[in-house]
Amino acid sequence: MRIYLAGPDVFFPDAAARAARLKAACAVFGFEGVFPLDDPAEPPLYPADSPEWQRIFLANEAHIRGCDAMIANMTPFRGPSADAGTAWEMGFMRALGRPVLGWTEETRDYAPRVVPDGMQVEAFGLADNLMLEGGAVAVFRGEGAFEACLRRLAAGG
Repeated sequence: MRIYLAGPDVFFPDAAARAARLKAACAVFGFEGVFPLDDPAEPPLYPADSPEWQRIFLANEAHIRGCDAMIANMTPFRGPSADAGTAWEMGFMRALGRPVLGWTEETRDYAPRVVPDGMQVEAFGLADNLMLEGGAVAVFRGEGAFEACLRRLAAGG
């Protein structure tokens, strides 16, 4: 099983080391981890003069299409919620009808992380926005959350 490893890990200075750790954990379960910075198995077609952002988008879309499942790092990134790009990727994988599992290092519910601004806040005891969590097979929190996702996939989803 090929698993797309979505998340903001690509933005960290140690992205390669993070990718190696996630892929090694996948291999323990007999899975192949696919990191966004990997070269796609089926390189997308795009005009030679395409801007870099478009090449990155199409490469990641090709990765997602080439994977059987997704494990998304939903740890809050640059705000109280999951990375916006990760959220899009989760929705895309879900639209393809493939399983999405989420994990987060954050153990608190979503609502207390939101700065009060007079507007309504989703307070359902979830790890993140209800649409993200609702689209996932499961979302695990805290230490060992990524491995919990792998165990769930190994058990059949």
